[in-house]
Amino acid sequence: MTIEKKNLEKGAKKTPENLKELTAPTVDMEPELISICRDSGARTDEAKAIYMKSRTMIQELIGNATSEDRFRQRCVIATGDVSVADILRFSNAPIPAGVKAIKKGAPIFVDINMVKAGITKRGHSSEIICVLDEDPEAELAKKFNITRTSAGYLASKNKLDGSIIAIGNAPSALIMVCKLVERGIRPALIIGMPVGFVNAAESKELLRGLEIPIPSISCVGTRGGTPMAVACVNELVTIANEKEE
Repeated sequence: MTIEKKNLEKGAKKTPENLKELTAPTVDMEPELISICRDSGARTDEAKAIYMKSRTMIQELIGNATSEDRFRQRCVIATGDVSVADILRFSNAPIPAGVKAIKKGAPIFVDINMVKAGITKRGHSSEIICVLDEDPEAELAKKFNITRTSAGYLASKNKLDGSIIAIGNAPSALIMVCKLVERGIRPALIIGMPVGFVNAAESKELLRGLEIPIPSISCVGTRGGTPMAVACVNELVTIANEKEE
């Protein structure tokens, strides 16, 4: 037997023992915190401990008095930035509207696959649809020379009534959605969190300024992004499940 083969076998024999070190919990496993965790994305005790420790810390920093505070907490955790709590805006009772839509199994239309991937698949029956798949060959985008996300929402226009729309990336998509609202579509909730320096702030101002009182959650300025959009949807799912308990 060669030295190399002996070393490989020696390493293989050590693997089970080493796994105990590799899989040691990274946080204190506080049973009380674990027992009260209701987040559908936290499936193991360690995940629940991490989530609840984060949540408890943020509650102390920004408060825990209202339902809106819960969304502020979750967005702070998602971004690692306490200041995002101050830029969130809630218009036209969005939390009850969103919870009702989740409990009804309303579809969730998202702008990019990163948002789709981040939304929990547990605790609800809503289909999560990336609008890029609604115009898969970019035919509408090419025809009208618009972005693929804008074209995706345009292609989905007859399916958006009663849905949840969650935008975490594309300002052009949110502008398209606002135009569609002006022309008669009525989603249950719009979560508008596009990020960037071209039309991101303006698109969210357009959402908040709609004459039609569509429930919405948005943020002010250039910040936003997939983590915040995902955080808002997942918090709706968490609250919807609590209401059922």
